Amino acid sequence: MQYRTDLKSGNKLSVLGFGCMRFPRGISIDLAKSEKLVADAIEQGVNYFDTAYIYGGSEDTLGEILSKNNLRGKIYLATKLPHSKCKSYEDFDLYFNEQLSRLHTDYIDYYLIHNISDLTAWERVVALGIEKWIAAKKASGQIRQIGFSFHGAQAEFVKILDAYAWEFCQIQYNYMNENYQAGLKGLKKANEKGLPVIIMEPLLGGKLANGVPKRGQSLMREATPDRSSAAWGLKWLWNQPEVTVVLSGMNAPEQLADNIKAAAESTVGSMTDKELAVIEKVKDIFEEAYKVPCTGCNYCMPCPRRVNIPGCFSAYNASYANGFVTGITQYMTSTNVMHSKDGGSVSNCVKCGLCEKKCPQNIKIIAELGKVKKRMEPFWFDALIGIASKFSGGKDV
Repeated sequence: MQYRTDLKSGNKLSVLGFGCMRFPRGISIDLAKSEKLVADAIEQGVNYFDTAYIYGGSEDTLGEILSKNNLRGKIYLATKLPHSKCKSYEDFDLYFNEQLSRLHTDYIDYYLIHNISDLTAWERVVALGIEKWIAAKKASGQIRQIGFSFHGAQAEFVKILDAYAWEFCQIQYNYMNENYQAGLKGLKKANEKGLPVIIMEPLLGGKLANGVPKRGQSLMREATPDRSSAAWGLKWLWNQPEVTVVLSGMNAPEQLADNIKAAAESTVGSMTDKELAVIEKVKDIFEEAYKVPCTGCNYCMPCPRRVNIPGCFSAYNASYANGFVTGITQYMTSTNVMHSKDGGSVSNCVKCGLCEKKCPQNIKIIAELGKVKKRMEPFWFDALIGIASKFSGGKDV
């Protein structure tokens, strides 16, 4: 495992961090599978684990695993304050104390104000007294490092950087998002301030791992036959000196093994000019194929009309990236239309707009769902459903 030093604290952080938002799930988080992944990751050198209050069940699961296996002292633990839920000074303690209980700990190594999208959002919690609260928690040792995660416009990111004496930050960044949200300029600005930068969505919700269009996959295989698409995306990030930790939402042993291998081989400047040129070509192919920049984070869910919004967008994108047949099959499965039009079909959308208020990517979801409906439910769609249902006996196809 490679490590990079957080110059604010002196901590040596594993370049590969474990993002706990996507723990393996059935109906709920699979504790046994998650426990093995966490234990194996720590054994192989991963020491930065990231969760959040709103990641349903994630804090409880991670806390139970760390406590049961005596692993808390072997890692740096990061979680996030749901500041939008805080209406008073007392609410800061209300949520923080609940997080300590969930995580079976009495301190947080890296505590983030979750998803500050603009300066106004920060000023709102400042008015509630959050600076005083942070100072008290830092003095008591309950918070070791204070930072923020960001989803917003680049100009706002710079304002937030200058608004407080932050000790680290977390941004969405990958080879498809160089000029999106904080982007490359934001990364460099944070680095100039001496802040460690934690990277989230390094693989764009898995799209840079499992959703690279076939032409892009071919280019990658021709250049390096034994390197996965995911490893290409991770190595591109670790090639940059401003990147401290890259969070990966690993939910299978194969993903962990592949990520560990990539981390061991990746240092600053290790990618060749030829490899970087391949990335640029793949970016062009992605731009043609991926129409909606949804990462599948599920912040928009649940939909009151049961529309599977991330599933709709994933199938829509797949129809361009990997062919219409692949896309329509995925759409039928993910929306459950084989059983009922009251499942997750885009036709159920009533344009209430609740989803758009919660989307960290600021996607115009209603308008994009209209495009999904036009492409994925053409005039012959109902007939297709009837035929498929007849031959499958009502089972998913």
